[in-house]
Amino acid sequence: MLQENKIIELLPQVLSGDRLIEELGYLPAYNETIIEQSQASRLLALSDIYRVYVPSEMSIEIYNKLYLALLLSIKKKFTAAAVKQRYENAKMIKRMDSVGIIGGSDSFTIIGSSGIGKSSAIEKSIGLLTENAIIQDDELIGNVIPCLVVQCPFDSSVKSLLLEILRKTDEVLETNYYESAKKSRYTTTDVLIGSVSTIALNHIGLLIVDEIQNVVNSKNGKSLIGSLTQLINNSGISICMVGTPESVPFFEQAMQLARRSVGLRYEAMEYGDYFKFLCQVLWQYQYVKECVELTEEVMYWLYEHCRGVVSILITLLHDSQEMAIMSGYDTLDLTILEETYKSRLSMLHGYIKPNMGAKASQKRKKRLPEISSEILCIENESLISDLSTIVKQGAMDIDEMINRMNVAFMVEVIAC
Repeated sequence: MLQENKIIELLPQVLSGDRLIEELGYLPAYNETIIEQSQASRLLALSDIYRVYVPSEMSIEIYNKLYLALLLSIKKKFTAAAVKQRYENAKMIKRMDSVGIIGGSDSFTIIGSSGIGKSSAIEKSIGLLTENAIIQDDELIGNVIPCLVVQCPFDSSVKSLLLEILRKTDEVLETNYYESAKKSRYTTTDVLIGSVSTIALNHIGLLIVDEIQNVVNSKNGKSLIGSLTQLINNSGISICMVGTPESVPFFEQAMQLARRSVGLRYEAMEYGDYFKFLCQVLWQYQYVKECVELTEEVMYWLYEHCRGVVSILITLLHDSQEMAIMSGYDTLDLTILEETYKSRLSMLHGYIKPNMGAKASQKRKKRLPEISSEILCIENESLISDLSTIVKQGAMDIDEMINRMNVAFMVEVIAC
């Protein structure tokens, strides 16, 4: 019991309830006077809508899963099996027969379609788990990185993944494992697995492998999963594999793979209380001059045109306001939303099939003005002048200004 208390003290306090929701969420500061500012100022401030994060049940579940996985992994590092495993890993590095004694703490997947918010939930959770950049204790062999995130190589190369783990470890601990491994002419994949296993045992709490769907169409896919399994058994760390639903059939091919892929799976949001609450929060971030009420009709329209995908919802609200500001329409309503969906999200029309009928098009008091290329050029010349003034005043450097502007706007300016 004494050891368990010691391990818990090494980690940030586990959060729950309202405190967890508060810590996971983020609402950028918003001042209603922004709508009185220039076009340039409003367009620059508009990008804050991308920073809004409202925690969902998925966010809470992912946090709890990652916290438990980290806890189990740290616990393994204090066991007698960890000492024996270091000896076995040393034998593997010397190309001698070795065995995995310590066994894996936990391996699982987080599967969900692109854009539904799983990556943001993982990022927010990691932020809470890594309150301290490293974990230190006299009984540990070295400093421990709570969470290490790597990308699955596009070709599922085992050696590339193992070297990336070393490179990322070096970034945090300022060590030299990566360069040493690259320079050694004796570094075979088996030797590298032994080295990475020892480094993971000593220095890594939870390993997160993103883009795991890359294994699906690669001849190296099964080999990479097999190597991750070996890494788990030889290091005792927890490994979380994150990917899209296309990876599911791959893991279901065999019992060994399926057992390793048991975890969390998420779909796009349903039209319910959370979606409506999210819309209400996002709707408050208005940068157009005329603010209109968010009605049930508008919320349902938004759902039908994003199909519950958070990233599409936010893009719709961002780009609609951008188009409204640039055209002089300066209102966020169904007229501009439909125009944005038609022109900016055209490549998604094959995936999103709204089922609205004609009911959403009846209450139209305004028409979106047609914008000729001449008018657009004149307005953008004035806008560029305003942006230049902001940069000259020192309120923002040129790189930040460019990063915060939407790509579509920049293309329209160049087209003039």
